[in-house]
Amino acid sequence: MIKYKILIVDDEQGIVTMLRDYFEFHGYLVYTAMSGTEALKGINSKPDIILLDINMPDMDGLEVCREIRDHVSCPIIFLTAKVEETDAIIGFQSGGDDYVVKPFKLGELGARVEAHLRRENRGNSRLSVKFFDSLAINYDKRQVAYQEKVIPFTKKEFDIIELLTRNPGQVFDKERIYEVVWGYDSEGNSSIIVEHMRRIRKKFMEYTKKTYIETVWGIGYKWGN
Repeated sequence: MIKYKILIVDDEQGIVTMLRDYFEFHGYLVYTAMSGTEALKGINSKPDIILLDINMPDMDGLEVCREIRDHVSCPIIFLTAKVEETDAIIGFQSGGDDYVVKPFKLGELGARVEAHLRRENRGNSRLSVKFFDSLAINYDKRQVAYQEKVIPFTKKEFDIIELLTRNPGQVFDKERIYEVVWGYDSEGNSSIIVEHMRRIRKKFMEYTKKTYIETVWGIGYKWGN
């Protein structure tokens, strides 16, 4: 039996606990987040469906939805206390698939989640994406975006970013990076890595204050986030 993954995002602990218990009881693999920032990290779990609270203090659900919508194909159901038609329209325009008004009945919410999973059946078409705060690495599109703005990297620059981001925290020396990205039989040497790292960091700094790639002196480089 397929065990669907569900990401529950709400800043109220009681609601998160209630929903987690309900969906775990019904066989779901449950991931939780209690803020918009945590929600972006939760996307790395590649959920099959997302329950997303709209009213959160650090980054509201609408903003979260706008940031992730181009990178995830799974259904997104908003949880909201608002019932005005304009709020629903804004939610759909942000990329949401549905909305449920609080307070809600668990059985009805569960049935709606199941209906979306049956109808969408998007599991095989999910994009391979990782989020590092507001930075999105889309490996299928070979694209890096910060707050929805695409950062133009060359093929080799993206290859380096992919190697580091798929292994965050792991230190790679210049020789190892060169072997992975250029290949054992390529002409040249690892000194070219220093220049590529400089270019990558410079491009990141044009969009964000972070350089993301850390130098481990005397050893090499790592993705530090």
